[in-house]
Amino acid sequence: MTNTSLLAAASAPSGTAAFFVNIFPLLLVFIIFWFLMIRPQQKRMREHQAQIAAVKKGDRVVTGGGLIGKVTKVMDNEVEVELGPNVRVTAVKSTLTQVVDPAAAKPAND
Repeated sequence: MTNTSLLAAASAPSGTAAFFVNIFPLLLVFIIFWFLMIRPQQKRMREHQAQIAAVKKGDRVVTGGGLIGKVTKVMDNEVEVELGPNVRVTAVKSTLTQVVDPAAAKPAND
């Protein structure tokens, strides 16, 4: 064997090392994807579930259909929402998309 072929054979990674070298970029992409996409989404989901679980009488809520109303009654899995005078509907808690914070709401410019 020549000196060049010995150096090439010595520098070629073995099968296991080549596997890890090839899989490393995929792992790196997954880790970046986890921290930029999956983890923040899980955090938002936990906050939303806590917000919906803490809904109480008198809160203003937005339903999945976009209706805004005031909670008049809270049951285990349902809430009764008043949409207008003498207009009350029962909604499943999990379909509520938002609890409107009255302090953060801006007044209308009428």
